[in-house]
Amino acid sequence: MGSSTYRICVCFTRKFKVAEVQPPTDVKEAFKKYAQGGTHMNADQLRRFLVEEQGEAEATLGDAEAIVQQILQKRHHISKFTRHTLTLDDFFHFLFNADLNPPMHSKVHHDMTAPLSHYFIFTGHNSYLTGNQLTSDCSDVPIIKALKKGVRVIELDIWPNSSKDDVHVLHGRTVTTPVELIKCLKSIKEHAFSTSPYPLVITLEDHLPANLQAKVAQMLTETFGEVLFCPSSECLKEFPSPEELKYRIIISTKPPKEYLESKSLNDKQNSQKEKDSGEDVWGEEPSKTAADEEEDDKIDNGRGDCNQDDKDEDDEDSDEKPHHAPVYKSLIAIHAGKPKGGLVEALRVEPDKVRRLSLSEQALEKAAESHGMDVVRFTQKNILRVYPKGTRFNSSNYNPLIGWMHGAQMVAFNMQGYGRSLWLMQGMFRANGGCGYVKKPDFLMKIGPNGQVFYPKENQPVKKTLKVKVYMGDGWHLDFKQTHFDLYSPPDFYTRVGIAGMPADAIMKKTKKKEDNWTPIWEEEFTFPLTVPELALLRIEVHEYDMSEKDDFAGQICLPVSELRPGIHAIPLCDHKGEKYNSVRLLMRFEFV
Repeated sequence: MGSSTYRICVCFTRKFKVAEVQPPTDVKEAFKKYAQGGTHMNADQLRRFLVEEQGEAEATLGDAEAIVQQILQKRHHISKFTRHTLTLDDFFHFLFNADLNPPMHSKVHHDMTAPLSHYFIFTGHNSYLTGNQLTSDCSDVPIIKALKKGVRVIELDIWPNSSKDDVHVLHGRTVTTPVELIKCLKSIKEHAFSTSPYPLVITLEDHLPANLQAKVAQMLTETFGEVLFCPSSECLKEFPSPEELKYRIIISTKPPKEYLESKSLNDKQNSQKEKDSGEDVWGEEPSKTAADEEEDDKIDNGRGDCNQDDKDEDDEDSDEKPHHAPVYKSLIAIHAGKPKGGLVEALRVEPDKVRRLSLSEQALEKAAESHGMDVVRFTQKNILRVYPKGTRFNSSNYNPLIGWMHGAQMVAFNMQGYGRSLWLMQGMFRANGGCGYVKKPDFLMKIGPNGQVFYPKENQPVKKTLKVKVYMGDGWHLDFKQTHFDLYSPPDFYTRVGIAGMPADAIMKKTKKKEDNWTPIWEEEFTFPLTVPELALLRIEVHEYDMSEKDDFAGQICLPVSELRPGIHAIPLCDHKGEKYNSVRLLMRFEFV
């Protein structure tokens, strides 16, 4: 016992020795250049550095003076009258401070006046589930968490309660414990705009008879009042903009008449739907092979995500059926639904109305394979929502890039599941000040002279090259226990860095491992040629090498390449769930050539 205690103590002394690190050569060189060979850098010299090296064209002398003051007060607790210049160590401290020198701007800076269909929107799937898709509790807590993280589309599955006189939110035909709809709505009202002023969309998966739809209409109007956006006409010709819809709540679901019609469809079809739970959006495609159907039944059996808008039902504007819930219908601003006639019909762009179409991740892959340009054309005006396939019981996610490269606005994710796909989603929505709306790249909105649009399968030339230099990392000794990574020695960290984006751009590389060091210095540079930089995300992960077991996770972050500021920056790292660590960060340099 005595010897192991002793060895851990040795660890402590080593740890604190290495924490005082020297600035990398590039930092010394920059200091020398801008301090003009002197030992101190004044505010004007710092301003020049910010403008010329850090991509901050707007930086003023006032900004630079404020930084100098903050650094001096933080490091030396000196009042501003004694010194207003930075030493090399102060300068290094500034560069390695993720609050003062982050890799991207934190303000909304995209044009917010285009129609909603021109934006990627941060979208949740089954937002009320606390954990897995089959047995977890339903609650308003995950909804509140999602809203606080900037999610702008919340999905609620609504069903009659057991006595058929009230409305519950639950995952149908599973054993998830329900939560009352009114409770979810009240929590949404309270937290809807806590992180973003831009519109919140509630997508309802509606499994209600007309009398309960009327009750939902009443709940919505009473809970949200003026905040609820009610369209002036039955069908919008074009969606309003996020700017016009600031602080408004929008309802998206299938209009109730389709619900009535679905009830009158013959029993044979109903029993079929029961079996495949509406997961395959195309319903009975004539071109579908028996093998495909068997496969789908295997996948979908036992899945209760019976999305009303994912069934092959009629979506034509006939007035043959009475609308039993007229108020409910009038509250639906984004009409969901799918016309009869399979894929081509589903993707038809109508001149005088816009709508929302939902596809499972597999259905999107099939559509992308055979009708990629039709999908892009559809999403220029209409909204496409993509949702996880039914077998993701553990609330895992899929690659969101397939949706985004085809212009899909609502790539719906299980915010309760963790892992690399969710990190990409969180990365995309760090853009534009984290407001939950990211303007789609222009190329996805362009229509050529012969009606041609962006074709994701086409190989593009390299447009821009990103050079990334990984200097060093720090902060683990503050955020992790001494023995977290290794019992008897400091950790052996390495960094993985790469790109998620178009298939041609996707790659991961890694640094060498630095043995026995809480403050690893790698000083390695990587080059990433990008064909579609607008959709590229920079992936950064740190792991601790473990000879005998799986390498330990030591932090990650994902950043939109289009928002990266050139120069040397401090990159804060997050845990598995995407929560920022207090102190762990990397020092990196970005350069576009």
